[in-house]
Amino acid sequence: MIALVTGASRGIGAAAARRLAADGYTVIVHCNTNLNQAQAVADEIGGTVMQADLADFSQIDRMTDEIIRQFGRIDLLVNNAGIALNGLFQDISDADAMRLFLVDVGGTMHTAKRVLPHMLRAHQGCIINVASVWGETGAACEVHYSAAKAAVIGFTKALAKEAGPSGIRVNCVSPGVIDTDMNRMHGAETMQALAEETALCRIGTPEEVAAAIAFLASEQAGFITGQVIPVNGGFLI
Repeated sequence: MIALVTGASRGIGAAAARRLAADGYTVIVHCNTNLNQAQAVADEIGGTVMQADLADFSQIDRMTDEIIRQFGRIDLLVNNAGIALNGLFQDISDADAMRLFLVDVGGTMHTAKRVLPHMLRAHQGCIINVASVWGETGAACEVHYSAAKAAVIGFTKALAKEAGPSGIRVNCVSPGVIDTDMNRMHGAETMQALAEETALCRIGTPEEVAAAIAFLASEQAGFITGQVIPVNGGFLI
């Protein structure tokens, strides 16, 4: 079984790559700029690195074509890669906002678009998109990120309806506050405050999100599609 995990050089993506490899998948570790980190993950799990800027759809095309050339199939796609912006809505530049949407929404959708035909021919496959609790409830000073992740949730539900008759499941995990580099930009004080807002009174780990991804990829989730699975410790109930 072949799995492509985008944004897998660190954080949730790296944890998902490790977990899926432990579950028997051959994992394609995608990265954009963190090639050394991605190679370290791939070496650890016996995977293969693919590099592409997901804001450039031609690079996605090249990457997916190369995966098919080498492996002949993609059974599981984990659309994890994403970027965030922190700041007041009116202070975010148009260029930065456009790149965020190109990566977080466009990259997610176009990667799925390129993988889907191979799943359709096999009449099976699984796509798991990584959204965010902010896509469910919104976050001040992360308006663009919240909107992008809300779009990922809508995309998940719509594609699940369209692809379901062909035996393809499409689901979404929605992490809360997780101990990743992206969240550490908020600083220790903010992270502590977010932990206190979480029902379990702590920050989540990438491995806990990876466990949800692995479940959705498994046969145990064979009758689950179009769903948003929260992994937020009770931050949003």
